[in-house]
Amino acid sequence: MLTRFAPSPTGDLHLGHAYSAVLAHDAARAAGGQFLIRIDDIDGSRSREDYVAASLADLTWLGLGWDGEPLRQSARLGNYVAALDTLRARDLVYPCFCTRADIAASLSAPHGPSGAIYPGICRDLSEAERARRMAAQPHCWRLDTARALAVVGDLAWEAQGQGMRPANPLAHGDIVLARKDAPASYHLASTLDDAAMGVTHVIRGADLIAATDVHRLLQALLDLPTPLYRHHALVCGPNGKRLAKRDAAASLAAMRATGVDGPTLAANLLAGRLPTGYSLQMP
Repeated sequence: MLTRFAPSPTGDLHLGHAYSAVLAHDAARAAGGQFLIRIDDIDGSRSREDYVAASLADLTWLGLGWDGEPLRQSARLGNYVAALDTLRARDLVYPCFCTRADIAASLSAPHGPSGAIYPGICRDLSEAERARRMAAQPHCWRLDTARALAVVGDLAWEAQGQGMRPANPLAHGDIVLARKDAPASYHLASTLDDAAMGVTHVIRGADLIAATDVHRLLQALLDLPTPLYRHHALVCGPNGKRLAKRDAAASLAAMRATGVDGPTLAANLLAGRLPTGYSLQMP
């Protein structure tokens, strides 16, 4: 078994991150496997090196050890470009020039698991129009999801202890695979990295259940292995909402500063015991 924890260095880790990391770490150690760390740092405008150091310090404080050096997504940009080139050569992606305002003004499609479904404004542009606009306008790259599904057929993925689940990536519409300001989206980078790292079990929050359908499609398109997935309940605060990095009171740094013992907290999280005021909820 090989699991991973993949923090984004855009803020302090909080109790929800700790819960996910502890579950992934314990699963690997209990099976005599490996627990890896990946730093998801391709958001150049928000990623900060001090948050990388803080995240690793938080994990050490919890008593979690990892195998090998942490992998950085910023060191794998060429891999994302190569994958996108592969999909481009197969005519499975297209450039999109729409701004958020353009999309909001034209939306007539229903919402999907990831929010409003892209209405396909740029999907059927001619090659000449695409070339002309690419030379002058910023653009992202979107997956033509319907065309991609026509290539790979029906898909499914295995939820640990629950059996196979059919995948429905079409519900997400034509997802972004490379942003205007970054060489890869979360979907593309995470899928490629899990495969490159040899991850066998992905343990992450239940808010990403629907995203797994997209990842399964990318795995099929790029001939990547499919891990076993476990989606756990989310840690919610006193207001009943899942924690976010702006919830300073729930940050691990704040807890450490008040004298909370890290390994004791990790053991309690593993047993499902949360600090007063916090709860575990499925979305």
